[in-house]
Amino acid sequence: MKLKKFCSKTIILLGIAAVLGACATGPQVTKTLDVRESADAPYQKVLVIALFDAFDTRRYLEDEVVKQLAEVGTDAVTSTSMMNSRTPVIRQTFVEMVDKIGADVVLVTQLASLKSKGTVKDMSPEATINFRPTYYYNVWSVEQTEYVEPQAVDFEHSLVLTTQAYSVLKQESVWAIESRSKIDVDFDEVANYSVILNEAKAITSHLAMDGLLAK
Repeated sequence: MKLKKFCSKTIILLGIAAVLGACATGPQVTKTLDVRESADAPYQKVLVIALFDAFDTRRYLEDEVVKQLAEVGTDAVTSTSMMNSRTPVIRQTFVEMVDKIGADVVLVTQLASLKSKGTVKDMSPEATINFRPTYYYNVWSVEQTEYVEPQAVDFEHSLVLTTQAYSVLKQESVWAIESRSKIDVDFDEVANYSVILNEAKAITSHLAMDGLLAK
């Protein structure tokens, strides 16, 4: 099975943890490879692989993709359910997974581009004021202390992911899409997983629309 270059190294995604806590619209999806005529679709068993630097991020996306595939009636298994953060991310690791679960297609998502722009934000100062009388009539001593927090940073991210489907039988890539997301992250936002959920939905819906999934 050819897994091309995606198995040669772990993809670095340093900003993904920050990207997760975000205000984002659904990704814009473009085709990078239409379904090949040689594709042996529809596929019955999918091995789902996400290649990011952070193991937890890989697991989150894989889990969501499997959930979405289950909703359309397709059987799928995550690679992270059969490995841990110390397992080598190499071709042989995934070939053994394919043999173990009997997968007929491998779905691989990886980072194509991540650009981040930070905007410095001034914080609102707080002050305390103390009044004290003096020895002079109607004269007061005033002491003001101002507390200013360090500046914070708001981020705007441009995230591009590519997802490819590799046929186990044909040993080639038979389908691919590219998804682009614009994401705003305020300095005080708490992380959520809307970006991962939106990506998983987009991947699954396009697989289904292109007739790659068995029901």
